[in-house]
Amino acid sequence: MKTYQLRIVRKAALAFFAIIMAFGLRAGAQQDDSAAAAEKILQSLQYKHGDINIQDGLATLNVPANFKYLDAADARKVLVQLWNNPPEQADDVMGMLMPADVGPLDSNCWVVTISYDNDGHVPDDDASKINYDDLLKQMQQAVRDHNKERTDKGYPAIELVGWAAPPRYDAPTHKLYWAKEIKFEGEPENTLNYEIRILGRRGVLDLEAVADMRQLPEIEQQTPDILNMVDFDQGNRYADFDPKVDKVAKYGIAALVAGGVAGVAAKLGLFKLIWVFILACKKFIILGIAAIAAFFKKIFKGRSNTPTT
Repeated sequence: MKTYQLRIVRKAALAFFAIIMAFGLRAGAQQDDSAAAAEKILQSLQYKHGDINIQDGLATLNVPANFKYLDAADARKVLVQLWNNPPEQADDVMGMLMPADVGPLDSNCWVVTISYDNDGHVPDDDASKINYDDLLKQMQQAVRDHNKERTDKGYPAIELVGWAAPPRYDAPTHKLYWAKEIKFEGEPENTLNYEIRILGRRGVLDLEAVADMRQLPEIEQQTPDILNMVDFDQGNRYADFDPKVDKVAKYGIAALVAGGVAGVAAKLGLFKLIWVFILACKKFIILGIAAIAAFFKKIFKGRSNTPTT
């Protein structure tokens, strides 16, 4: 019995030491310092509700009581300092939405990041002509083609499993949304990548949610509310497009869906997919860091109280 207990402790301890090594942490005081630093960041976050102005009159976000919003600076704290994303991958994030009853370190947390692509006015005349089954096959092949580049850089191979929710385009509101199921090599659970695009006069608002597949029903249920929360302000709406002065994007609806996987839109490529992976792993990272100090405290306390034989 004693041997069995020690084997369990050793196995768990090795797992936590692997986390420590992976993130440059040391046992002891540094663990407490990390927990204190995370708590300090959490306490500094300023959540907002109501009407939120996005990028000096570009758009307005109306945040109801069941959601909360972080501005660009606080969203960056979450993405970079708490979730360990590369800083450059958070540069274009203008804000972040999350359910009101969860925090960034909760295991059931999911967020929606908000950014803006000013590549130009995106024509939507191809929306009704797209065969999304064929597009999915092209995207899946593009992911396979990217895998060597990913693995050469030390990132796990990925598989685009399929649509978690097929693309839907609402022509009257010029809002597009869909979800992908993504599998990362070595990960027991697949990742949900839920995406919303709102077309405007000179560009597209990007709303992206990354979560576990088990959270799909919750996000699907909340999607109508999220779609209704945000819209371009007068002068920046899709209907305000002026072909005499406004730039037209070099891609349409199909490329918006494929972008970041098929590489159709030049600015969406390998690092977009890497960021999806890091966001997907953030719960493992967070839980590992938060649990280290408590775990070893219990081990050493238990060992000191265990009678020797």
